[in-house]
Amino acid sequence: MRQMAAPDGRSPRPGAAAAKDRQAAGGNPRPAPFTRPKSYAAIDLGTNNCRLLIARPQGGELVVIDAFSRIVRLGEGLHHTGRISDAAMDRAVAALSICADKLRRRHVSLSRAVATEACRRASNGAELAERVRRETGIVLDIIAPAEEARLAVLGCHNLMEPGDGPALIFDIGGGSTELMHVEGSGSDVVILDWVSVPWGVVSLTEHASGAEPGGGATMADRQASYRHMRATTREAFAAFAGRAAQYSDQPLRLLGTSGTVTTLASVFLDLPRYDRRAVDGLVVPCDAMRDISRRLAEASIADRAEIGCIGRERADLVVAGCAILESIIDLWPAARVGVADRGIREGILRTLAMQGRDVPVTRREFRK
Repeated sequence: MRQMAAPDGRSPRPGAAAAKDRQAAGGNPRPAPFTRPKSYAAIDLGTNNCRLLIARPQGGELVVIDAFSRIVRLGEGLHHTGRISDAAMDRAVAALSICADKLRRRHVSLSRAVATEACRRASNGAELAERVRRETGIVLDIIAPAEEARLAVLGCHNLMEPGDGPALIFDIGGGSTELMHVEGSGSDVVILDWVSVPWGVVSLTEHASGAEPGGGATMADRQASYRHMRATTREAFAAFAGRAAQYSDQPLRLLGTSGTVTTLASVFLDLPRYDRRAVDGLVVPCDAMRDISRRLAEASIADRAEIGCIGRERADLVVAGCAILESIIDLWPAARVGVADRGIREGILRTLAMQGRDVPVTRREFRK
């Protein structure tokens, strides 16, 4: 078929050539192709919570643009059965399905999902990981305690109080607690000594179960249960405490991450509901933390549930966290404790984006 001639008698040129002619004649150039900014995601499937952060590089920082958290109680019953229950698996998969949807909608470039103590300890932890991969596409990495400690330190150490004294970072989780003696700053922080014990707020609560049946225990029952929790954690920390004793005559620095320390900081501030901006980076006298811990341990579960920043979801677990915290203060008697609402997820994000650089993770209002 013959081409129709243009009005000036020339044959029309193909689209690409015509576009060049328009640009040469001063017309608008073709817009540059859209390049989507990189984004990174970190998922932490713990014994009690499933948490997600998505961040994007901006101005030398990683700015969090989306987040998700849900209590899934993955370790419920694990202490007695050695297995993750079908109901707990269902809750975890449902939460991770939401995470997977967010990864797709945010066009995440690179992500890492880790699972900690519950999956390490459970005989069917690998079965859960396979089900998660099959139903959500998320590949769960069941990490060792050493990796969990490293990520926690990397995620929160920049909130440590300035000073030259020995520094301890602790992470009270659902199924385990990690203590890390650290030195240095920035990307040069080094873990000098560490320990992971299989007692977190869920595992210790189940270990001490029966002291408060139906929430109807007496004050004496609650006090006895708390003493039992304290003795259990003190024994678990004994070897580390022996090594830490050499620093007892020096000015000590202490920093805590995860739910227990942030919850108790909220009680210290008398917040009607949890507010991350008020808590993250707060420094609280250790004596105040001890006083709050003992008051909560003596309160009934109904009274604890009435405290706005604790609520029903944490009312049965917070006392175990208090017992662990007091045992940590015993072995590392600092004057103050720093509070970090950051940890493993921020450590993962920095690991994904660092490439040899120290990249801070900042939190801003999420962009929808």
